Parts: sequence; structure tokens; C-alpha cells
Amino acid sequence: MNIMQRQVLLGMLYSFCLSLLFLGIFLYVYPVKTLRELWEKEFFDVPFIVGFPAVGILIGAVTGAFVGYGWHKQLSEISGKIADMSIGKPFVSNDKNIEEISNVYEKMNKLQQHVTEQITVSQKLSNERTEEQEKRIQEIVSQERNRLARELHDSVSQQLFAASMLMSAINENPSNGQNTRQLQLVEEMIHQSQLEMRALLLHLRPVPLKGKSLKEGMEELLMELLQKVPMKITWKVEDVQMDKGVEDQLFRIVQEALSNTLRHSKAETVEVRLFEREDTIIMIISDDGVGFNVQASKAGSYGLQNMHERALEVGGTLKIASVLNKGTRLEVKVPVLAKDDENGN
Repeated sequence: MNIMQRQVLLGMLYSFCLSLLFLGIFLYVYPVKTLRELWEKEFFDVPFIVGFPAVGILIGAVTGAFVGYGWHKQLSEISGKIADMSIGKPFVSNDKNIEEISNVYEKMNKLQQHVTEQITVSQKLSNERTEEQEKRIQEIVSQERNRLARELHDSVSQQLFAASMLMSAINENPSNGQNTRQLQLVEEMIHQSQLEMRALLLHLRPVPLKGKSLKEGMEELLMELLQKVPMKITWKVEDVQMDKGVEDQLFRIVQEALSNTLRHSKAETVEVRLFEREDTIIMIISDDGVGFNVQASKAGSYGLQNMHERALEVGGTLKIASVLNKGTRLEVKVPVLAKDDENGN
């Protein structure tokens, strides 16, 4: 039951009780010999005993509807302000006449100031970590190479081994009528192996942008993939100004998302967008692949968890929507903090 329905019902109940009270007072002041007299007397062309409470209930319903609409409007506005607050947008109270509502907005403002401070600290820590990570690049590359070797052994090498076994079967039975299908399977396995290889190699790319802007780094990465993978890759990347730490984390999310797309999506087209709207940096990566069950994959997917943590690290949010056999859409939103907020003024 929503607030409108609740207020209408309460208004009707209150008016009905009030009508009975007035009716009782009326009968006490002007007693009647029998209740039949109340039935015979008319009130708006209906018996008095029925019409009087009915009019009261109608007035209560109308009054409740007006009150409920007012509360619905207030609560909807508060809900919208909370949604803005969750992504770091500032808001101003539009109603200072109601003391309780003003108190709610005042507490929300204090909460948003606290959230903004937390985001500021988080982004500063991210910047500091980025500088430290650039000094550890050799160690990271070494670890990534070891991980790549293990994954290549567990995934690509096994697929290539299966492909070689099928080729052996074809050579041993040249007259077998299933040769055409086996060749198709070999081709599919080799194709998937190549995508796996290119996806895994994304993890070996130097993580820091090394002096490049996020726009330059993303365009270079996407241009390279466009030349190497059989997919239609389109992008629209704006030159958005942001801190080095935010750039670094968004670039890592792009790498992880494209790696997952190459390995699992079987997509034909991929679209990447980066832009800023209303003091919010928005990055969207979408494909037309096979999709997956997001809820079932969250618990066991290191890649999805890693991307969520990177978005949270810079005070942002990451949402993934996927429909089976339709595709997947990843959206990252990071609030842009004003410079005076960063300086504490």
C-alpha cells in the first residue's frame, strides 16, 4: 500500500468516525422518537442516516488524497535527492517550510559532505598508489607473465592439443565422411584459441598509462584490437579531465572488460564510450554477445569482483546488465569533485 492509498483510507476512516460523533451529538441535542425518522429525512436526496456519513467519508477521501499527494511528492523528491547523493551530486532543499523535512535535508547534506570527503580521500589514496605502482612495474610484469604462462597452459594449450588430435584423426581416415565437420571444429577451436591468447595478452600490457591521457590510452588499445580481432569495434571517447588515479583505474577496467568480452562473449560488435555529464564521468562498454547470468557470476568471478573494487576505489559505481543471447552492458560512473572540495575550502 503506497502513501496515497494509506492517506485516503485514513481520511475516510477519520471522517466516518467524526460523522458518527457529530450524528451522536445531534441526536443527543435533538432526540428523535424512532430511528425511522432519520431514514425518512433526506440529506442530498438520500436518507439522512446514510447521506450524512457518506458525505463525511467523501470529504475525508478527498482530503486524504490531497494530503497523500503532498507526502508522495515530498518523499519522491527525497528519494531523488538520495539517488543524486549516492553518485556524489550536490543538492539543495526546495522546501524550507516544513521543519521535519528541513531536518531531513540537513542530515542528508551532512551525510553527503561525509561521503564527498570519503570520495576525496579515496581518490587521493588512489593517486598515491598509482605513483607507487609505477615504481613496481617490473615486479608486476613478472607476476603477470607467470600467471599468463599458467593460463596459457590450462586453456589455450589444451584447445590446440584437441585441435591437433582432430587433425590426426582426419589424416588417419581420409575417406571418413565426417572430415568436413571435423575441419570446422578445428577451425572454431583455433579461432577461439586466438581470441583467448589476445585476451590474456591484455593482462601483460603495462598497467600505467605512462604519461598518456585516458583518451589516448583507450584509443591506442582499441585501435590495436581492431587490427587483430575479427570484431567490429567502435568507440566515442571524449577528452575528460580527471586525476591520474581515476584514469588508471578506468583504464584497468577497460582492459578487464575487453578481455572478458574476447574470451567469453562470442560477440560480433563491441562499443566503448567515455564522456562527462553533470559532473559525472561515465564509461560504457557494450557488446552483442551471448550474455550471462550476472547474479550467478558475481560470486565466483574474480574479474567482475576486481572491476567493482576498482570502481569503488575512486568513489564510483559499476553496473552490469546482461541478457542471454542479447549481449552485455557495463556502465561505470565516477563523480567529479570540484577543486575547492579537494583543497578543503
